[in-house]
Amino acid sequence: MEITKRLLFLDDIRYPHEVYRYTKQDIFLRNDWHIVRNYEEFVTRITEKGLPKWISFDHDLADEHYLKPDSLDYTEKTGYECAKWLIEYCLENHVDLPEFYCHSMNPVGKENILRLLENFKLKNE
Repeated sequence: MEITKRLLFLDDIRYPHEVYRYTKQDIFLRNDWHIVRNYEEFVTRITEKGLPKWISFDHDLADEHYLKPDSLDYTEKTGYECAKWLIEYCLENHVDLPEFYCHSMNPVGKENILRLLENFKLKNE
């Protein structure tokens, strides 16, 4: 699989420069981000273009995640499902996980995404 040079930003409403305001991570000031807003766009982008060099994840990707934060009964898939799909993609295509960051403001969702990806990375080094 070809690795694209772009950075991939998964977030339903924000833009990278907005995330810089609270993360202070300079990478969010770059202008070569490709933005995807939901699970389907995330999967399609990687399937069609290959892995990006870097991915930044949001967890809550729909209004229902904000309206029912304690519910596990979502119809819209979260950033966590995107991270799980990414691991399967890497395994099936024998490629390394790209660099990643989680800019989510949902502390539990953020921790879950990072733990999942970091554990996978450790097991495959």
